[in-house]
Amino acid sequence: MCTFKTQDGTPLYFKDWGTGKPVVFSHGWPLDSDMWDTQLRFLAENGYRAIAFDRRGFGRSGQPWQGYNYDTLASDIHDLLTHLDLQDVTLVGFSMGGGDVARYISHYGSSRIDGLVLLGAVTPLLGAKPDFPQGVEASVFTDIRQGLLKDRAQFISDFATPFYGTNAGQTVSDGVRTQTLNIALLASLQATVECVTAFAETDFRADMAKIDVPALVIHGNNDQVVPFETTGKLAAEMIKNSSLKVYDNAPHGFVVTHAQQLNDDLLAFLQTL
Repeated sequence: MCTFKTQDGTPLYFKDWGTGKPVVFSHGWPLDSDMWDTQLRFLAENGYRAIAFDRRGFGRSGQPWQGYNYDTLASDIHDLLTHLDLQDVTLVGFSMGGGDVARYISHYGSSRIDGLVLLGAVTPLLGAKPDFPQGVEASVFTDIRQGLLKDRAQFISDFATPFYGTNAGQTVSDGVRTQTLNIALLASLQATVECVTAFAETDFRADMAKIDVPALVIHGNNDQVVPFETTGKLAAEMIKNSSLKVYDNAPHGFVVTHAQQLNDDLLAFLQTL
């Protein structure tokens, strides 16, 4: 397997497909790099080097007890880019992964980076705070953590319904739902629970101001997991030199339900860089 060790010794798994300018993908919770296979193959066939990694604690990467905070996750991306000596990179982050690619640019700058894509991302802030009352209530995340600790497999199986919007007119196959559960159950319980706190509470508003590369923000306007009005819409307003695409009636998991539309939009954006 393609693996390397981060600064704290955690082994991370990654896929590296194709040749050309690199595009690095950071996956959502509670998934791993397999969620990107359609995009990786499409971009590799179109002249790009498509790279996706399993976040620490997930997929085929190591499962340390700690390190499930965005500073560490951004450091892991830094270690990957350094390990592969990547230049002219476009970073793509979905959901939770939008936070670590934004934090990467905030902490490490854009000397290696040409562009940024945020897909259904938790940026600039997901959970409610005193100065951000429109965020998701803390009780929602408490319920998620309790559900995971009580019966993780059933909780994630049920979570696929709002994730893919099958309760709001979208259709995915039984195979997709099975694959989603299989991927999620590869993760450690510790990582799965701790990352809920990370994406619920981390404030990326300061990070948005430090993004100095062209950015594409894509979000579904029927996202039941990461509400568009308080995340994607605000992120596009806060990031200089950004463009926003809103997928009509798309759910959180539009990487699957709107795969071809997303592939076309990613390729069009990459061709402008």
